[in-house]
Amino acid sequence: MTTRWGILSTAHIATKVAKAIERAHGATAVAVASRSMEKAKAWADKHGIPKAHGSYQALLEDPEIDAVYIPLPPALHREWVLQAAQYGKHILCEKPLAKNTAESIEMVEVCRKAGVQLMDGVMWVHHDRSDRMKQDLSRLGKLRRVTASFSFCWDVIPEKNIRLDPALAGGCLGDLGYYCARAIWWAYGELPSKVYATARYVNDVEMNLSAMLWFSDERMASFDCGFDTQMRQWLEVAGTRGSLVCDDFVLPWSESKARWWLHDGTGRGEERSVPDCVQEVRMIEHFSELVRTGVLEARWPNETVTTMRICDALAQSARQNMPIDLPG
Repeated sequence: MTTRWGILSTAHIATKVAKAIERAHGATAVAVASRSMEKAKAWADKHGIPKAHGSYQALLEDPEIDAVYIPLPPALHREWVLQAAQYGKHILCEKPLAKNTAESIEMVEVCRKAGVQLMDGVMWVHHDRSDRMKQDLSRLGKLRRVTASFSFCWDVIPEKNIRLDPALAGGCLGDLGYYCARAIWWAYGELPSKVYATARYVNDVEMNLSAMLWFSDERMASFDCGFDTQMRQWLEVAGTRGSLVCDDFVLPWSESKARWWLHDGTGRGEERSVPDCVQEVRMIEHFSELVRTGVLEARWPNETVTTMRICDALAQSARQNMPIDLPG
């Protein structure tokens, strides 16, 4: 059985995911939707998609679609995730999943009751490298600190961009910091007890943000994200006996070789790598397998809500300029 995909929007990132669907085993893209039939048809013809729909609703009503990919702006995610679930479609939705934690919890519960898989589009966790790095954490001794960064630089702040539109839930925290928050959860596997953040705002959304997070057992984490610093996507996990460093954890520089390093604190390091992995393809293959087997994984929506909780607390902290405690 091949999982049949529909793409809800012709957003820029939809091009990358459409290509991944066609490269993935057990998946095929059968339809795309836009707010106009003309645009949907042009995009479908360009990307070799068999069917075009002139509305998102029409795509959800298509009985030949098993799963949908939703790359719409964050403020629209709740509406279309809930509708897709009502039509029994499995849902891969871009990050951040929602405008806030409350929305994400509602979306997860609706999907659970509908018996459909929900997953956010954090691609790096599906890369073969991520599993290998996770295994290497056991070599670091007692974990003490996680540090991450994700940024890129606009030389000129764009006049119109969804990342800077508060009505569409823009800002660097949801767009970039979300990946860092997920990396900290990936390493520690628990929520922080307290967070603190500072931010600079443009158009009432974060242009940059720096965060500190406190955890049980004397552990800490920190990250920064922003639209005003050159491209950085750095992750370090440090323990009592060593550290793990990855300089491209979000978007690997190369599909043919994804690297990371282990350091022992004496100047000796070990480069490690995995070959030939495209994380977008792996994500589609994993999701498609869940759809085909019908064995849904609660891990993915649970991790999504956890990431939203961390980001919401940091957003509140930055606005109020004070630490925020998270309930256990």
